[in-house]
Amino acid sequence: MDQNVITLNNGVRIPQRGFGVFQVPLSDTQRAVEQAIEIGYRHIDTAAAYNNEAGVGAAMRASGLPREELFVTTKLRNGEHGYESALTAYDETLQRLGLDYADLYLLHWPNPTADLYVDSWRALERIHTEGRVRAIGTSNFLAEHLDRLAKEGEVVPAVNQIELHPTYQQGELTELCRERSIAVEAYSPLGQGGDLDDPVLASIASNHDVTPAQVVLRWHLHLGHIVIPKSVTPERIRANFELGGFELTDAEVASVTALENGNRLGNDPRTFAISQIR
Repeated sequence: MDQNVITLNNGVRIPQRGFGVFQVPLSDTQRAVEQAIEIGYRHIDTAAAYNNEAGVGAAMRASGLPREELFVTTKLRNGEHGYESALTAYDETLQRLGLDYADLYLLHWPNPTADLYVDSWRALERIHTEGRVRAIGTSNFLAEHLDRLAKEGEVVPAVNQIELHPTYQQGELTELCRERSIAVEAYSPLGQGGDLDDPVLASIASNHDVTPAQVVLRWHLHLGHIVIPKSVTPERIRANFELGGFELTDAEVASVTALENGNRLGNDPRTFAISQIR
């Protein structure tokens, strides 16, 4: 099985290709994750705010695979920021997952209007020190938020999960993360499908007899990003995973990178404060 793996800054190994369940209803989550695991995914990305952690845990147990062969990421929702609140929220997350530990636990958003993300980070540091999670990190954190954690926290985030796709690459932020040995994880890696109609991608896909989505995902892997594409369609779940058999040339990588146009699809981390995201 072709599995790209990245070693995080604390030595934990994370499969570079993950399966995301954002906006997947709880009633569909177990089925979709079981299909993803059967196809070969070993990294599942969920969040308390998605309201489907229970389905992810059920699929992991139903797979019959040893726990250590599966990597699960989940996240603290905005409404549970704060030191004690974050500690309680993690316990509740594990109960919903039906697991003894998560592999990666992220602050889902900085939620700076609440001004509690440093307190929340200290809670995650405690959970990590206690050995109850293998790695901790952030999601949607900008340079200003990472700078504050660097000054007031003790642990460097292992991962920063951000919106990242060909038309919105956050180049300065990704470079900052690399300088600090923070792995960059791309959500909405296909631009929620909107990037895939570009003729540049169609041309490259034709060169390799693959789909534009496979070109974009291979571009992410080439640049060292962790990727978590989401689909509930078995054929697309499989296609998003099966990226072996071709590599992009340097010129093709440059052509995809040149599609940057500032096309942010998601919310602004400086202001986003909604707790539940479904």
